[in-house]
Amino acid sequence: MKCPYCGNLDNKVIDSRLNKDATITRRRRSCLACDQRFTTYERLEVMMPVLVKKDGRREPWDRQKIVVGLEKACEKRPVSRDAIDQFVDEIEHKLQDLGVKEVSSKTIGEWVMEHLSALDEVAYVRFASVYRQFKDVNEFMDELKLLLESREREQPQE
Repeated sequence: MKCPYCGNLDNKVIDSRLNKDATITRRRRSCLACDQRFTTYERLEVMMPVLVKKDGRREPWDRQKIVVGLEKACEKRPVSRDAIDQFVDEIEHKLQDLGVKEVSSKTIGEWVMEHLSALDEVAYVRFASVYRQFKDVNEFMDELKLLLESREREQPQE
């Protein structure tokens, strides 16, 4: 690691700490030439698959696009930013676990739909109306009926 003060490449690590998620390592270093101290951060670089859009275009994975879409769907709803970040983390882990170079945007959309229905039903309907591009009120009502039916199936019978 090059010293930001004198440019020397010889230094020693004084202290190392992981962040709370154990995804970033913070290291305090001391330059052996000028004795100045500096901090470096190490982060694992993960290759995410390329998204294949409906029209066949390919785009690199952009976490922020999912976050913005979820924030819009959850606007004025009791869903915290931490819950949104955690959900997007789960999607990224699923993508990494797939081990493929390309994935359809439809797959990602379906994952979001599945999770949102459990997280917040209003956010789910908002997201579905944009994602599924409802043409009229009847399509909207059909989606609501499916949501209500799935909720009834999940509730225990008395």
